[in-house]
Amino acid sequence: MENIIKRVANLLSVKSLVTIVLTGVFAFLAIKGEINQSFMVIYTTVIAFYFGTQSQKISDAISGEDKTEKKTEEE
Repeated sequence: MENIIKRVANLLSVKSLVTIVLTGVFAFLAIKGEINQSFMVIYTTVIAFYFGTQSQKISDAISGEDKTEKKTEEE
């Protein structure tokens, strides 16, 4: 239960809210068939940034675990 609350709290960060709202607008415009080039550039930039930072966090977490494991093995 605590894990679920933590995940919901993470979703409420500004970065996540902007990404969710932009995705909703993208879906709405796609259904109407009114997506223009300017919106596509902004949307792809935001999505790339969002998933890039998520990927970096995961990579850093994995690297941190590897460093911790190496330190304990050396001792």
